Amino acid sequence: MAILPDSWIREHARQGMIDPFVEHQEKKGVISYGLSSYGYDARASDEFKIFTNVDNAVVDPKNFSPTGFVDRQTNVCVIPPNSFVLARTVEYFRIPRDVLVICLGKSTYARCGIIVNVTPLEPEWEGHVTLEFSNTTPLPAKIYANEGACQFLFLKGDGVCEVSYRDRLGKYMGQKGVTLPKIINTISENREVI
Repeated sequence: MAILPDSWIREHARQGMIDPFVEHQEKKGVISYGLSSYGYDARASDEFKIFTNVDNAVVDPKNFSPTGFVDRQTNVCVIPPNSFVLARTVEYFRIPRDVLVICLGKSTYARCGIIVNVTPLEPEWEGHVTLEFSNTTPLPAKIYANEGACQFLFLKGDGVCEVSYRDRLGKYMGQKGVTLPKIINTISENREVI
């Protein structure tokens, strides 16, 4: 696998791989975002789901209850101490069949004890990326909407995969907005998730 450079990212972004796409690093007065040498720094949108324990909810990935968080649309999200927030990218991604994308958090946030987690973007996956921000500090922490949140690195496979995310009807395909955990309970004969 080879990591792909800015020229490859730019060419494919112009063909719809990243929308909207920023062709340069925006950095004056903001947490940087846009095209870098070997990656793309994506932005967090202004949609947040802030975890709270007001209703004594239990976080269960197999039976996720929305009572464990509150929705906020804001330019600055404050994460409570030792807590967690879901957000999404401003950008919508369409990953080519021979590419895998991994994500790393921005060093600006990491140096503040804010960890960004995203699972790999698999071949032929598309959608807004759901971002997980963890505040590991004992203090409230700020996340800024429409500014850099994480960097995506594009890795080209040595060959094309036999089965892509689209082929196996992945449950997060085409997600828009902040997407909560899903479990597939049944699959109909035409392979639609029910």
